[in-house]
Amino acid sequence: MNITRTHIISMFASMVLAANAFGHCDTMNGPVVPLAQAALEKGDITPLLKWVQPDYEHEIKEAFNRAMAVRKNGKDAQELADRYFLETFVRVHRVGEGAPYTGLKDEPVLPIVVLADKALETGSVDSMVSKITDHVARGIRDKFDRARELEKHKDDTVEAGRAYVAAYVDYVHYVEGIRNAVMAAGHAHGNSEQHADPHNR
Repeated sequence: MNITRTHIISMFASMVLAANAFGHCDTMNGPVVPLAQAALEKGDITPLLKWVQPDYEHEIKEAFNRAMAVRKNGKDAQELADRYFLETFVRVHRVGEGAPYTGLKDEPVLPIVVLADKALETGSVDSMVSKITDHVARGIRDKFDRARELEKHKDDTVEAGRAYVAAYVDYVHYVEGIRNAVMAAGHAHGNSEQHADPHNR
């Protein structure tokens, strides 16, 4: 299989999403919460509706209207109303993604997500492509080199053999993970594994 840079980007994105279940959307510094805060300040929910599936639009509008009414009753009321709406909005947004909601989190956004957002802002994906491909290539080479070195002594002792097997499994699983993520990304773009996997040729 010829793994192109597009495959690598798709693969890495798939790995991140699978591992973190769109986790950046429930952080205070993610793409969703600041937009919701701005909508509350402006009193306009329209920019938020694109983040919500149609089935949940009515629920979000009701929550927004309640929050806008309550936040007029002083600073404490505003803080409570804002928190209520943010919790509701992020929960409903994540339901639309098929992801669980475990509350708002005050934690940094994953570096890969920062890179992805930056690429959209600048209109260029080159920097992200370079960083991701370098990272993946380094991971493969490091695991390969370790397995290859330990292979030389795999039959010296049982302990040496076990060390080799552990390194071999780590190396192969890493490569398999890349392959599986690439295939999953291919399916997401309407590609058939029949045409992408050399084992099916």
